[in-house]
Amino acid sequence: MKLHDLKPALGSKKRRKRVGRGMASGKGKTSGRGMKGQGARSGGGKGPFFEGGQLPLVRRLPFRRGFTNIRRIHYKPINVGRLQENLGDIEQDVTPELLVDLGFIKRSDKAVAILGDGDITSALHIKAHRFSKTAKEKIEAAGGSIEVLKLQRKN
Repeated sequence: MKLHDLKPALGSKKRRKRVGRGMASGKGKTSGRGMKGQGARSGGGKGPFFEGGQLPLVRRLPFRRGFTNIRRIHYKPINVGRLQENLGDIEQDVTPELLVDLGFIKRSDKAVAILGDGDITSALHIKAHRFSKTAKEKIEAAGGSIEVLKLQRKN
C-alpha cells in the first residue's frame, strides 16, 4: 500500500451544500435563510452566549482577576516522618523511582519535595528536587545525607 492508494472511508466525506443555484435545487432564492429578519442578514444571528435577552451566565459570574502561571512547578510533598515509618533502616538510596515503587507518589518524572514534619532516626541518603530547611536539618542530624536533583524542564 502506498500513500496514493489511501482513500477515506465510505460515507465519511460529505459534499458541501451549494446554495443559491436555482429554484429546482431546493436551496435557491433565499438560500435556506427564510424571508426577512436577523437570520437572513449577513453577519446576522445570535452569538454563542446569547440567552434570549436574559443576562448571560458569563456576565452573571464574578470577574476573575490575576493569571495562572503555566510554568509553575507542582511539587509532590513527602514528610520525613512518613519516610521513617515506611522505610526504617533501608540500605539503598531513596530516589523518586523508589518512592513510586513504595506508593508514595504516582510518577517519578514529577518534582518531589521533602518536608520536615515528623522525626527521623535512620541515616538515609535521600535524592529529591527540593528539601525544606527543617527536613535538611533533621536528615543530617540523623546521620543521613541529601542530594538535590535537577528539574527536567519541558519546553
